[in-house]
Amino acid sequence: MKISNETKIGALTVVAIVFLILGFNFLKGKSVLKTGFFLYAKYSDLKKLSASNAVYANGFQIGTVYSTTSDPSLRDLIVEIKLSADYQIPANSLAGIETNPLGAPVMDIQLGSSTTFLKTGDTIRSVENAGMLGAISNKLGPLSDQLTSTLVTLDTLMRNFNSLLDTNTKGNIRSVIVNLNDATASVTRSTISLEKLLNTQSGALAQSLEHVNEFTNNLAKNNDKIDSTLMYLQTTTRNLSHADVDGLINSFKHSADSLSNIINRVNSTDGSIGALINDKSLYNNLNNITRSLNVLIDDLRVHPKRYVSISVFGGKASKEAPLNDPLPVDTTHKP
Repeated sequence: MKISNETKIGALTVVAIVFLILGFNFLKGKSVLKTGFFLYAKYSDLKKLSASNAVYANGFQIGTVYSTTSDPSLRDLIVEIKLSADYQIPANSLAGIETNPLGAPVMDIQLGSSTTFLKTGDTIRSVENAGMLGAISNKLGPLSDQLTSTLVTLDTLMRNFNSLLDTNTKGNIRSVIVNLNDATASVTRSTISLEKLLNTQSGALAQSLEHVNEFTNNLAKNNDKIDSTLMYLQTTTRNLSHADVDGLINSFKHSADSLSNIINRVNSTDGSIGALINDKSLYNNLNNITRSLNVLIDDLRVHPKRYVSISVFGGKASKEAPLNDPLPVDTTHKP
Protein backbone atom coordinates (compact mmCIF):
# COMPACT_ATOMS: atom_id res chain seq x y z
CA MET A 1 0.00 0.00 0.00
CA LYS A 2 1.47 3.24 -1.08
CA ILE A 3 1.15 6.26 1.29
CA SER A 4 0.69 9.56 -0.41
CA ASN A 5 2.84 12.56 0.24
CA GLU A 6 -0.12 14.50 1.59
CA THR A 7 -0.67 11.85 4.27
CA LYS A 8 2.98 11.94 5.26
CA ILE A 9 2.94 15.74 5.53
CA GLY A 10 -0.26 15.63 7.62
CA ALA A 11 1.20 12.99 9.96
CA LEU A 12 4.41 14.96 10.39
CA THR A 13 2.38 18.08 11.12
CA VAL A 14 0.36 16.29 13.82
CA VAL A 15 3.53 14.89 15.40
CA ALA A 16 5.15 18.34 15.36
CA ILE A 17 2.10 19.89 17.03
CA VAL A 18 2.09 17.17 19.70
CA PHE A 19 5.80 17.69 20.43
CA LEU A 20 5.25 21.43 20.51
CA ILE A 21 2.48 21.09 23.10
CA LEU A 22 4.50 18.63 25.15
CA GLY A 23 7.60 20.87 25.03
CA PHE A 24 5.61 23.95 26.00
CA ASN A 25 4.07 22.13 28.95
CA PHE A 26 7.50 20.78 29.90
CA LEU A 27 8.93 24.28 29.92
CA LYS A 28 6.02 25.35 32.10
CA GLY A 29 6.81 22.55 34.52
CA LYS A 30 3.92 20.28 33.52
CA SER A 31 4.20 16.69 32.52
CA VAL A 32 1.80 14.76 30.34
CA LEU A 33 1.29 11.94 32.79
CA LYS A 34 1.29 14.23 35.88
CA THR A 35 3.74 12.29 37.97
CA GLY A 36 5.73 13.60 40.92
CA PHE A 37 5.22 15.09 44.40
CA PHE A 38 2.28 17.54 44.53
CA LEU A 39 1.07 19.83 47.33
CA TYR A 40 -1.87 22.22 47.45
CA ALA A 41 -2.38 25.62 49.06
CA LYS A 42 -5.45 27.85 49.35
CA TYR A 43 -5.36 31.68 49.14
CA SER A 44 -7.75 34.58 48.81
CA ASP A 45 -5.24 36.63 46.77
CA LEU A 46 -2.57 35.10 44.53
CA LYS A 47 -0.79 38.45 43.96
CA LYS A 48 -0.31 37.62 40.27
CA LEU A 49 1.19 34.21 41.03
CA SER A 50 0.92 31.95 37.99
CA ALA A 51 2.08 28.58 36.72
CA SER A 52 5.83 27.90 36.43
CA ASN A 53 6.68 30.42 39.19
CA ALA A 54 9.38 29.20 41.55
CA VAL A 55 8.79 27.67 44.96
CA TYR A 56 11.52 28.17 47.61
CA ALA A 57 12.30 26.83 51.03
CA ASN A 58 15.16 28.36 53.03
CA GLY A 59 16.19 30.24 49.89
CA PHE A 60 16.50 27.01 47.86
CA GLN A 61 14.20 26.27 44.93
CA ILE A 62 12.36 23.01 45.64
CA GLY A 63 9.76 23.13 42.88
CA THR A 64 7.42 25.24 40.77
CA VAL A 65 3.79 26.25 40.68
CA TYR A 66 2.07 23.58 38.53
CA SER A 67 -1.30 25.29 38.12
CA THR A 68 -3.74 27.75 39.72
CA THR A 69 -7.52 27.17 39.89
CA SER A 70 -10.46 29.00 41.43
CA ASP A 71 -14.09 28.48 42.30
CA PRO A 72 -16.76 30.52 40.49
CA SER A 73 -16.87 33.10 43.30
CA LEU A 74 -13.08 33.77 42.99
CA ARG A 75 -12.80 33.64 46.77
CA ASP A 76 -10.98 30.33 47.13
CA LEU A 77 -7.89 30.22 44.92
CA ILE A 78 -6.09 26.90 44.79
CA VAL A 79 -2.37 26.67 43.98
CA GLU A 80 -1.00 23.32 42.88
CA ILE A 81 2.67 22.93 43.77
CA LYS A 82 4.96 20.40 42.14
CA LEU A 83 8.15 19.59 44.03
CA SER A 84 11.22 18.54 42.08
CA ALA A 85 11.94 15.72 44.56
CA ASP A 86 10.38 13.95 47.53
CA TYR A 87 11.42 16.56 50.08
CA GLN A 88 10.49 16.16 53.74
CA ILE A 89 8.19 19.11 54.42
CA PRO A 90 7.08 19.32 58.10
CA ALA A 91 3.30 19.22 58.58
CA ASN A 92 3.20 22.61 60.39
CA SER A 93 5.04 24.45 57.58
CA LEU A 94 3.58 27.64 56.14
CA ALA A 95 3.43 28.66 52.47
CA GLY A 96 3.36 32.34 51.62
CA ILE A 97 3.52 34.42 48.45
CA GLU A 98 6.23 37.04 48.14
CA THR A 99 6.00 39.78 45.55
CA ASN A 100 8.93 41.36 43.76
CA PRO A 101 8.58 44.77 42.10
CA LEU A 102 11.34 43.87 39.63
CA GLY A 103 10.23 40.33 38.84
CA ALA A 104 7.56 37.67 39.11
CA PRO A 105 6.13 36.68 42.51
CA VAL A 106 7.39 33.50 44.14
CA MET A 107 6.15 31.12 46.77
CA ASP A 108 8.18 30.73 49.93
CA ILE A 109 7.66 27.82 52.31
CA GLN A 110 8.62 28.43 55.93
CA LEU A 111 9.57 25.04 57.30
CA GLY A 112 8.05 24.05 60.62
CA SER A 113 9.39 21.96 63.46
CA SER A 114 7.00 19.00 63.29
CA THR A 115 8.40 15.47 63.06
CA THR A 116 5.60 14.39 60.71
CA PHE A 117 5.91 15.30 57.06
CA LEU A 118 3.46 16.13 54.30
CA LYS A 119 2.66 13.54 51.69
CA THR A 120 1.87 14.03 48.03
CA GLY A 121 -1.62 15.39 47.57
CA ASP A 122 -1.73 17.05 51.04
CA THR A 123 -2.69 20.67 51.57
CA ILE A 124 -0.09 22.89 53.19
CA ARG A 125 -1.12 25.69 55.50
CA SER A 126 -1.01 29.06 53.80
CA VAL A 127 -0.22 32.50 55.16
CA GLU A 128 -1.21 35.80 53.58
CA ASN A 129 2.03 37.79 53.30
CA ALA A 130 1.76 41.48 52.64
CA GLY A 131 4.83 41.35 50.43
CA MET A 132 7.64 43.83 50.32
CA LEU A 133 5.51 46.75 49.15
CA GLY A 134 2.79 45.88 51.63
CA ALA A 135 5.30 45.70 54.48
CA ILE A 136 6.71 49.04 53.43
CA SER A 137 3.23 50.49 53.29
CA ASN A 138 2.37 49.09 56.71
CA LYS A 139 5.54 50.61 58.16
CA LEU A 140 5.09 53.91 56.35
CA GLY A 141 1.49 54.29 57.56
CA PRO A 142 2.29 55.09 61.22
CA LEU A 143 5.33 57.07 60.13
CA SER A 144 3.14 59.16 57.85
CA ASP A 145 0.75 59.86 60.72
CA GLN A 146 3.63 60.88 62.98
CA LEU A 147 5.07 63.06 60.21
CA THR A 148 1.71 64.77 59.73
CA SER A 149 1.45 65.45 63.46
CA THR A 150 5.01 66.75 63.52
CA LEU A 151 4.35 69.10 60.60
CA VAL A 152 1.25 70.46 62.34
CA THR A 153 3.23 71.05 65.53
CA LEU A 154 6.04 72.67 63.54
CA ASP A 155 3.58 74.94 61.77
CA THR A 156 2.12 76.03 65.12
CA LEU A 157 5.60 76.61 66.48
CA MET A 158 6.58 78.73 63.48
CA ARG A 159 3.41 80.80 63.83
CA ASN A 160 4.16 81.44 67.49
CA PHE A 161 7.77 82.23 66.63
CA ASN A 162 6.72 84.75 63.95
CA SER A 163 4.35 86.38 66.43
CA LEU A 164 7.25 86.83 68.89
CA LEU A 165 9.54 88.42 66.32
CA ASP A 166 9.00 92.18 66.29
CA THR A 167 10.86 94.68 64.11
CA ASN A 168 13.75 95.10 66.58
CA THR A 169 14.18 91.36 67.00
CA LYS A 170 14.24 90.83 63.25
CA GLY A 171 16.85 93.59 62.95
CA ASN A 172 18.95 91.91 65.64
CA ILE A 173 18.69 88.59 63.83
CA ARG A 174 19.81 90.25 60.60
CA SER A 175 22.78 91.76 62.49
CA VAL A 176 23.66 88.34 63.84
CA ILE A 177 23.52 86.89 60.33
CA VAL A 178 25.74 89.72 59.05
CA ASN A 179 28.22 89.05 61.87
CA LEU A 180 28.17 85.36 61.00
CA ASN A 181 28.92 86.23 57.39
CA ASP A 182 31.82 88.43 58.51
CA ALA A 183 33.09 85.67 60.78
CA THR A 184 32.83 83.20 57.91
CA ALA A 185 34.78 85.57 55.67
CA SER A 186 37.44 85.94 58.39
CA VAL A 187 37.68 82.18 58.71
CA THR A 188 38.03 81.95 54.93
CA ARG A 189 40.85 84.48 54.94
CA SER A 190 42.51 82.67 57.81
CA THR A 191 42.20 79.42 55.89
CA ILE A 192 43.81 81.02 52.83
CA SER A 193 46.63 82.38 54.99
CA LEU A 194 47.12 79.00 56.59
CA GLU A 195 47.14 77.38 53.17
CA LYS A 196 49.81 79.82 52.03
CA LEU A 197 51.77 79.06 55.19
CA LEU A 198 51.51 75.34 54.60
CA ASN A 199 52.27 75.55 50.89
CA THR A 200 54.94 72.98 50.12
CA GLN A 201 56.62 75.23 47.53
CA SER A 202 56.49 78.83 48.78
CA GLY A 203 55.08 78.56 52.31
CA ALA A 204 56.95 79.94 55.31
CA LEU A 205 56.71 76.59 57.02
CA ALA A 206 58.25 74.87 54.01
CA GLN A 207 61.08 77.41 53.96
CA SER A 208 61.64 76.95 57.70
CA LEU A 209 61.76 73.20 57.23
CA GLU A 210 64.20 73.72 54.37
CA HIS A 211 66.41 75.84 56.64
CA VAL A 212 66.20 73.20 59.34
CA ASN A 213 67.13 70.60 56.75
CA GLU A 214 70.13 72.67 55.64
CA PHE A 215 71.15 73.12 59.29
CA THR A 216 70.97 69.38 59.92
CA ASN A 217 72.92 68.75 56.72
CA ASN A 218 75.62 71.16 57.88
CA LEU A 219 75.69 69.40 61.23
CA ALA A 220 76.06 66.09 59.44
CA LYS A 221 78.90 67.48 57.30
CA ASN A 222 80.67 68.92 60.35
CA ASN A 223 80.12 65.85 62.45
CA ASP A 224 83.86 65.14 62.67
CA LYS A 225 84.60 68.67 63.85
CA ILE A 226 81.83 68.49 66.43
CA ASP A 227 83.20 65.16 67.65
CA SER A 228 86.71 66.62 67.96
CA THR A 229 85.37 69.70 69.79
CA LEU A 230 83.45 67.51 72.19
CA MET A 231 86.58 65.43 72.68
CA TYR A 232 88.58 68.60 73.49
CA LEU A 233 85.86 69.69 75.91
CA GLN A 234 85.91 66.27 77.53
CA THR A 235 89.72 66.44 77.85
CA THR A 236 89.52 69.95 79.31
CA THR A 237 86.87 68.95 81.85
CA ARG A 238 88.93 65.88 82.75
CA ASN A 239 92.00 68.10 83.31
CA LEU A 240 89.91 70.50 85.37
CA SER A 241 88.60 67.63 87.43
CA HIS A 242 92.17 66.46 88.06
CA ALA A 243 93.44 69.99 88.86
CA ASP A 244 94.00 71.13 92.45
CA VAL A 245 91.01 73.42 92.53
CA ASP A 246 90.82 73.38 96.34
CA GLY A 247 94.47 74.46 96.64
CA LEU A 248 93.93 77.23 94.11
CA ILE A 249 90.87 78.44 96.00
CA ASN A 250 92.76 78.34 99.29
CA SER A 251 95.62 80.32 97.70
CA PHE A 252 93.15 82.94 96.45
CA LYS A 253 91.61 83.06 99.91
CA HIS A 254 95.03 83.53 101.56
CA SER A 255 95.87 86.32 99.10
CA ALA A 256 92.54 87.98 99.80
CA ASP A 257 93.15 87.79 103.55
CA SER A 258 96.62 89.35 103.11
CA LEU A 259 95.20 92.15 100.96
CA SER A 260 92.49 92.75 103.54
CA ASN A 261 95.13 93.04 106.30
CA ILE A 262 97.13 95.54 104.22
CA ILE A 263 94.03 97.65 103.60
CA ASN A 264 93.16 97.56 107.30
CA ARG A 265 96.68 98.72 108.22
CA VAL A 266 96.48 101.49 105.63
CA ASN A 267 93.17 102.66 107.08
CA SER A 268 94.58 102.66 110.61
CA THR A 269 97.11 105.22 112.00
CA ASP A 270 99.51 102.61 113.31
CA GLY A 271 101.73 102.38 110.24
CA SER A 272 103.56 105.08 108.31
CA ILE A 273 101.27 104.88 105.28
CA GLY A 274 98.21 105.02 107.53
CA ALA A 275 99.62 107.99 109.41
CA LEU A 276 100.39 109.78 106.15
CA ILE A 277 96.92 109.12 104.77
CA ASN A 278 94.75 109.56 107.88
CA ASP A 279 96.65 112.23 109.90
CA LYS A 280 95.76 115.82 108.78
CA SER A 281 98.75 117.38 110.53
CA LEU A 282 100.99 116.25 107.66
CA TYR A 283 98.82 118.23 105.26
CA ASN A 284 98.99 121.29 107.52
CA ASN A 285 102.77 121.04 107.87
CA LEU A 286 103.24 120.70 104.14
CA ASN A 287 100.95 123.69 103.62
CA ASN A 288 102.94 125.81 106.12
CA ILE A 289 106.23 124.79 104.52
CA THR A 290 104.93 125.84 101.12
CA ARG A 291 103.77 129.18 102.47
CA SER A 292 107.11 129.82 104.16
CA LEU A 293 108.97 128.90 100.99
CA ASN A 294 106.88 131.42 99.03
CA VAL A 295 107.75 134.14 101.54
CA LEU A 296 111.44 133.24 101.39
CA ILE A 297 111.52 133.31 97.58
CA ASP A 298 109.73 136.65 97.51
CA ASP A 299 112.13 138.12 100.11
CA LEU A 300 115.02 136.80 98.06
CA ARG A 301 113.59 138.61 95.06
CA VAL A 302 113.18 141.88 96.97
CA HIS A 303 116.39 141.76 99.07
CA PRO A 304 118.84 139.66 97.16
CA LYS A 305 121.79 141.36 98.89
CA ARG A 306 120.68 139.95 102.20
CA TYR A 307 121.63 136.58 100.95
CA VAL A 308 124.30 137.33 98.28
CA SER A 309 126.47 140.46 98.85
CA ILE A 310 129.11 141.19 96.19
CA SER A 311 130.15 144.86 95.99
CA VAL A 312 133.36 146.57 94.97
CA PHE A 313 132.47 150.11 96.00
CA GLY A 314 129.82 149.32 98.55
CA GLY A 315 126.13 149.55 98.05
CA LYS A 316 122.93 150.70 99.49
CA ALA A 317 120.25 148.51 100.97
CA SER A 318 117.05 148.21 99.01
CA LYS A 319 114.26 150.33 100.27
CA GLU A 320 111.55 147.94 98.87
CA ALA A 321 109.63 146.22 101.61
CA PRO A 322 109.58 142.43 101.57
CA LEU A 323 106.47 140.54 100.68
CA ASN A 324 104.26 140.03 103.70
CA ASP A 325 102.79 136.66 104.32
CA PRO A 326 99.26 137.01 102.85
CA LEU A 327 97.98 133.82 104.49
CA PRO A 328 97.89 133.18 108.20
CA VAL A 329 99.64 130.16 109.54
CA ASP A 330 97.24 127.37 110.61
CA THR A 331 98.13 126.59 114.19
CA THR A 332 95.20 124.35 114.93
CA HIS A 333 97.22 121.23 114.08
CA LYS A 334 100.74 120.88 115.35
CA PRO A 335 103.27 118.64 113.67
